[in-house]
Amino acid sequence: MRTQVMSDQELVDQYIAGNEIALERLIKRHKDKIFTSIYLMVKDQYLAEDIFQETFIKAIDTLRAGKYNEEGKFAPWVARIAYNLCIDHFRKLKRVPGIVTSEGDDIFKYMKFEETPMEEHVQLERFEGKLKELIEQLPEEQKEVVILRHFFNFSFKEVSDYTKAPINTCLGRMRYALINLRKMMEENNVVYR
Repeated sequence: MRTQVMSDQELVDQYIAGNEIALERLIKRHKDKIFTSIYLMVKDQYLAEDIFQETFIKAIDTLRAGKYNEEGKFAPWVARIAYNLCIDHFRKLKRVPGIVTSEGDDIFKYMKFEETPMEEHVQLERFEGKLKELIEQLPEEQKEVVILRHFFNFSFKEVSDYTKAPINTCLGRMRYALINLRKMMEENNVVYR
């Protein structure tokens, strides 16, 4: 089926033109990453499933209304909808979640958008597992910025708003996190390929 090799934007265009299978493919392509992102925030399987469904309902409504204008950025757009719904949930509860990684290798395992050959997939999984362990060793403030920036696709402005720290502070935390990660990778001989 041609929808297997189409880009996100092509699938969006196909769906808007009436091809329901294109939407199905988009959801299948991104469901693991989006669901994992939601679960990491709410830490409840059933609540994550509800928010996941609500995320795609909002996305579908926007697409049907012709208001989608994120050309080429479907996955970050849907991730942003999911994030906003999680924040809305916590606002209702009058508390803000702490951003921490889950047990196991969930973040890295499900954060991919494209399929990879099996051998490369195994190599990548090993590398990501080691990298996850190193990220866990970062100071909390650095770890938070790395997770928000690279796994939730936040801009530095959004990281700043979320953490209530100035943008320059967030940039500094990211810089030190990367320096620390490089150093730890060298010390632990962690390389990909």
